[in-house]
Amino acid sequence: MADTQQVDEGADPQQAAKPDAKVERRVARLAKQISSFAQAHGGAEGQIAYIGQKGARIVLVGEDGGWGDLMAPTHAIAEQAVREAGITVHETFDGDFAAKVKTGPYEWTRMAGIQLGGPSND
Repeated sequence: MADTQQVDEGADPQQAAKPDAKVERRVARLAKQISSFAQAHGGAEGQIAYIGQKGARIVLVGEDGGWGDLMAPTHAIAEQAVREAGITVHETFDGDFAAKVKTGPYEWTRMAGIQLGGPSND
């Protein structure tokens, strides 16, 4: 029995081979933001967290302890962006990686304030 492949008669075969330009632009934009963060913080490491239909969160931690995050529409786009930026990516956000994060008074008052009647998110 021979293998068969269904071909759409009206489809342009070159169009199917071209990567989606919108995806490429999004990857490039995220990679540029990641690289800028890394440059501003003496290097960076990251972790990608899948958050369902909303996409993926790229958490960045700089060598100086500064941190931030970016959102990607899909986990695949997030993976491409960190690969293009050339940073180390961790599977989980724990241990030595989490210990690199430095928080200041602002973060502590925001975290405690939500529970203890401090400044709200509004």
